[in-house]
Amino acid sequence: MMSIMFSRQCEYALQAVSYLALQPEGELTSIKELTGRLNIPYHFLGKILQNLAQKEILLSQKGRDGGFALAKPAKKITMYKIVEAIDGIDFTRQCVMGFAECSSKHPCAVHTQWKKTRTELYELLSKKNIAEMALENRRPEYQAQ
Repeated sequence: MMSIMFSRQCEYALQAVSYLALQPEGELTSIKELTGRLNIPYHFLGKILQNLAQKEILLSQKGRDGGFALAKPAKKITMYKIVEAIDGIDFTRQCVMGFAECSSKHPCAVHTQWKKTRTELYELLSKKNIAEMALENRRPEYQAQ
């Protein structure tokens, strides 16, 4: 099931980065471990993680002992940065009904409500960092083995 707001790639990126935030700083985690723990398709996750590495959110190391780690402390990476890297931030500007021109002067049916929701979503994503997100996640795949 896909979320109403973000792409599947973005959901997987948020899940993987949250998992990496729980690992010791600088320690590499293999894609195999990530896909096994989080139940994400291997090749799909590989492309997502490479994208995050290109955008300097993750460090990537190839080879037998390779893997991925956060490129900066988890407290310095917001959810917004992950969403921006994968899906972009059009949701902060676009009309929820898809109209090219939607404003207070020419609003769609849900313009006022969407504007409020969009602002709240932006605030949530930009204030919540990956360290907080990882620690608050109570799902079993994020608990120590």
